[in-house]
This record gives sequence, structure tokens and C-alpha cells, in this order.
Amino acid sequence: MDTQTELATHFDKSRKHLRAVAFRMLGSADEAEDAVQDAWLRASHSGAEGVSNVTAWLTTIVARICLDMLRSRRRRGEEFTDIAELDSIIAHEDCDPAEEAVRADSVGLALLVVLNTLGPAERVAYVLHDLFSVPFDEIAEILQRNTAAAKKLASRARHRVLGTDAVPSGDLARQRQVVDAFLAASRAGDLTGLLAVLHPEVVRRADAPALASHGRTEIRGARDVARETLSNTVRAYLARPILVNGGVGVVVAPNGRLRLVLALTIEDDRITAVDVISDPTRLRELRLSLVEPVPVS
Repeated sequence: MDTQTELATHFDKSRKHLRAVAFRMLGSADEAEDAVQDAWLRASHSGAEGVSNVTAWLTTIVARICLDMLRSRRRRGEEFTDIAELDSIIAHEDCDPAEEAVRADSVGLALLVVLNTLGPAERVAYVLHDLFSVPFDEIAEILQRNTAAAKKLASRARHRVLGTDAVPSGDLARQRQVVDAFLAASRAGDLTGLLAVLHPEVVRRADAPALASHGRTEIRGARDVARETLSNTVRAYLARPILVNGGVGVVVAPNGRLRLVLALTIEDDRITAVDVISDPTRLRELRLSLVEPVPVS
């Protein structure tokens, strides 16, 4: 076989790995596929003559393409969508909630949300090193920084991804149990289950973008809050636990794009307050991090 045929064969064998790298960097399956296709065009044009590790070389090409795409995205500005449009977005994307939930868990939806809060260089450094074990000297070359700078970028990103708990680990575990029960009941349409985790005097507050056209900014009482929660079953399938300012909360992020955060106040294993946040400015001010280990490829 000639060199081009061998390269094509190797690229096909590496495609799954390259797509995984691109997806975690970009958080979009379509953009990841575009990046992989662009990498093939660049690789086939330049050729792999003299390359000892073709997979590493292809990974570097994909990473550089993703870095450029992330920088371009940042210059354009993050696009937020009112939560009132969420159901139409899901319908337009022909999304089955259960299938979307499985797809999100396979990658780590909360991880994608947190990665979206990182700068382009931080994200590339973290994904390549912590998720795919790429050496820092190779990362430094991609970022056009020295090795020490690449290490600092990954360390800073790691700190933001893992976060700092605002409550003791034991209390955090109990909060997680409450949130898991809240989400399970929401998805199952279980009114009794919701009432079991909501404090009788629970209050739900929501900012304007999070409300439907005739929605109330504040609802009080477990039964009314539970009924409203059960009216949003589709969103419940897309919801995942996340640390919000150090405590366990909930994020709704179809395809990894942040739309909605529930900041929960939990006391004595009951939810006493639910703050529904969808305003872009407020979302940017939240400190979001993972509540569970990072999925590693």
C-alpha cells in the first residue's frame, strides 16, 4: 500500500478516539465531527512521512483545530436560550428524553457543562492531559506555551472542574441522596416521592428568563412546587446533579449547553428552597463543578 492508503487506514482506526477528544473539547457532536473531518483534510494534504506515532500526530491536529474553534466561539460570545424555548429546542432536535439521558451519561453531561466555563487554552490542556494522558510537552507545543505554562493551565482547569465543597463531605453525600431522590421522582411523575423530599414550606423562586409566559416568580408549599416540577418531565430527564457554589444542585443542559440551574437549599434531608436560574448574567456568576468523579476515556 502507498503512504496515503496507509494513512487513511490508520485514520479510520483512530477516528473513534479523535472524535472523543474533539467532543470533550467542543461539547458538540456535530462540531466534533467537523473537526475530525478537517483533521483528515489537513493530514492527507501534508502526509505522515517520518511520523513515528500517527495517532498522537492526528490527536495534535485535532486539538489545534478545536483550539481555533473554541477561540472563535469565545469571540462570538456564548449563546444562551430562554428556558421557555427549551421544549421547542428539544422537539426541533428530535430528541427522545430517555435516549438523551443515556447519551449524556455516557460522556458526563455535568462535565461538559463545567468544561464550557473554561477558557480555550485551559480546556484543551485539561482535556488532553487529564482525560487522554497527553504529555505536557506536547500540549505546550499545541498551545504555543512552555511546559510549565501548560501545567499551570491544566491545574487551574482541574481546580475549577473539581471545585471546593462548601459543606463537609458527609453532608454533601446526604445532599446528593436528596437530589437523586428529587430527580428520580420528577422523571417518574411520582408526586408522593416529591412530597417526601420537599419541605412542607418549600419556596421556589425563578428569574424571568426561566418562566413561561404566565409563570409565577415565586411558589410556596410542597404540593404546588411538586405539581410544577411534574409539569416539566422532559427537562427532568435532561437534569443532572452538579455542585452549585459548593453545594449539590441541578443543571439542565441539553447537548451539554447550559440552559438552567437549580440552586437548592437542603436542611434535615428536605429541600427548603429552589432557586431557578436561567438569566445569562446570573448563570455566568455561578461556580459550577462536578459532584462525582470525572469520566475518563
